[in-house]
Amino acid sequence: MTMPPFHLAFPVRDLEEARKFYGGLLGCPEGRSSPDWIDFDFHGHQIVAHLSPEEAGHRNTSAVDGDNVPVRHFGLVLPMAEWKAMADRLKAAGTRFVIEPHIRFQGLPGEQATMFFLDPSGNALEFKAFEDPSRLFAKQ
Repeated sequence: MTMPPFHLAFPVRDLEEARKFYGGLLGCPEGRSSPDWIDFDFHGHQIVAHLSPEEAGHRNTSAVDGDNVPVRHFGLVLPMAEWKAMADRLKAAGTRFVIEPHIRFQGLPGEQATMFFLDPSGNALEFKAFEDPSRLFAKQ
């Protein structure tokens, strides 16, 4: 089954910061842009950083397997090798994690590698991976 790309628009406080973070650190190629927004290719999905400083950042958390997960967040489910490489790259870059890279739900059907960090505008991102990708929607 071919999965259609998703589209996500989100607020940022500064477009140049977003360009360096998403285009540089995360390696997302830049698409169209204007003085008010930038499109990025987020592993085949379209994300758009819109200049809106008053809306940027996360505000609330929710308890998940002992962690305080930012309620508003987005990210990707990567193959495990890519997740590990990204975790290593982010650590080497000095990224401050909201939730350090680790395995959540150990020994349960939904066992997954996860990490959370913020972009320069305070928007939360989660990247996760499964040893067995078919467990993505497994019930506990």
